Amino acid sequence: MPVAQPARDYELELADFCADCYADPLAFVLGAYDWPVNGMAGPDANQTAILEEVGAMVADRGYDGAQSVAPIRKAISSGNSCGKTAMFGWITDWLMSTRAHTRGTITANTGDQLQKKTWAAVIEWTKRCRTGHWFEVNSVIMYRKGHRESWFCSPISCAPENADSYQGQHARGSTSWYIFDESSGIPPTIWEAAEGGLTDEPLMIVGGNPLRASGPFYEACFGSQRDKWHPSIMDSRTSALANQALIADWLEEHGEDGDFFRVHVRGLPPRASDLQFIDQDRVWAAQSREITAFDDEPLIVGVDFSGGGKAWNTVRFRRGMDARTVPVIRVAGDKTRADRSSFLSLLAGILAERAPAKKVTMMFCDSAFGSPYVERLKTMGFSNVQEVNFGGDAPDERHFGNMRAYIYSQLRDWLLVGAIPKDSRLEADLTGPGQHLDRRDRKFMESKESLRKRGGPGLDDSDPLALTFAAPVQVKGAGYKRPVPPGRFAGGRGPDGGSLGWMG
Repeated sequence: MPVAQPARDYELELADFCADCYADPLAFVLGAYDWPVNGMAGPDANQTAILEEVGAMVADRGYDGAQSVAPIRKAISSGNSCGKTAMFGWITDWLMSTRAHTRGTITANTGDQLQKKTWAAVIEWTKRCRTGHWFEVNSVIMYRKGHRESWFCSPISCAPENADSYQGQHARGSTSWYIFDESSGIPPTIWEAAEGGLTDEPLMIVGGNPLRASGPFYEACFGSQRDKWHPSIMDSRTSALANQALIADWLEEHGEDGDFFRVHVRGLPPRASDLQFIDQDRVWAAQSREITAFDDEPLIVGVDFSGGGKAWNTVRFRRGMDARTVPVIRVAGDKTRADRSSFLSLLAGILAERAPAKKVTMMFCDSAFGSPYVERLKTMGFSNVQEVNFGGDAPDERHFGNMRAYIYSQLRDWLLVGAIPKDSRLEADLTGPGQHLDRRDRKFMESKESLRKRGGPGLDDSDPLALTFAAPVQVKGAGYKRPVPPGRFAGGRGPDGGSLGWMG
């Protein structure tokens, strides 16, 4: 008679598998997910090499759970679509599954990048992982069920004021770890704070496009800290995930040694100091700056119109150095595709206001989809509305290749003294575009089409703010009087029948 086989204990086998993978993240990734996934047969050659290297560093340290070991540091400079974000999801699952009571922090250069890409990848891969049922994972934390206080990782903004959150991370007897995504935009204060949380078996993995030729990420990959960080360079042309036809287009447009191609394909730093048109540091400074605006300064409005679909119609307001006090107005593009009358009514209401604190001096509108609105507003008697063609000639043709580059340059300079809201959409739009020079050394900002191809932001929020710099607007005369408390718009009601109290 056949001998009866003992029942398999799946959970025990899974625990043994994780124990065997303590110093072998590649084996974990190959065994923890049901490949193929999303067309991927498994880690490609670049990902495999990095996972093997991290495993070798863990094995070399030989952490025994008692005596602290030297930090494990790994830097990854990559082009686009190299699978880096997916790899961060795998590494998170590996660390959380193989180390009891581990603690980790995951961050990225912007809130949108962190939540919509980096942390979203953690959630996606954990749900696919064979150990996924061990954990609770939501938008703010991932933790081992029954051990929320001691065995967890979290996404935390890298805004400078959050530095203390990085210093206090300790995992006594386990691994304290950090993952930085799009690390070029993470401020030095966060890097320094994270060093204070590297205890026991400390691990820190940083990666991203090398947008800047300075700063901690540059130093880790290409500068004086290379020996400490063991950098890898991931070229998109060697990635199975990258769109090779798109890369060929970029090669033809920018050249192999052009800064855009160096950064977004080759994973190399720009020859210029910074590929970003607007750097992250000045955006954070403008978000936290306290500013006072005077009521006699002109209220300038910028309007970016949607052509429909996922794009937004967006209205932003600026009074001198203050682009924070008056809240943004957003109207979904699908609401104006077939019927423009409600949005037209909203704009007319803004322009019709006569209360001094609300009276608009000038409204600048993007001409791409805004021409019909501008024409109608002018026939309604509003003379203080003007079209702006982003692709048109710049007032300073010697230094700027088009109007977009010119007005965004004005905005960039203003951010050194102005104030903006802590708005994740605006932050992502401001810091997303790159820049390049033509053969006449004129500056161009990366086009919307280029941003779209590489998965960047749509600029629905930054374009209207940039439009407020389209032309100088004069301050009101000395006879100006202080305003009475604001009331409703002239005309009274908005398109939904309610008060058009757009200033909140």
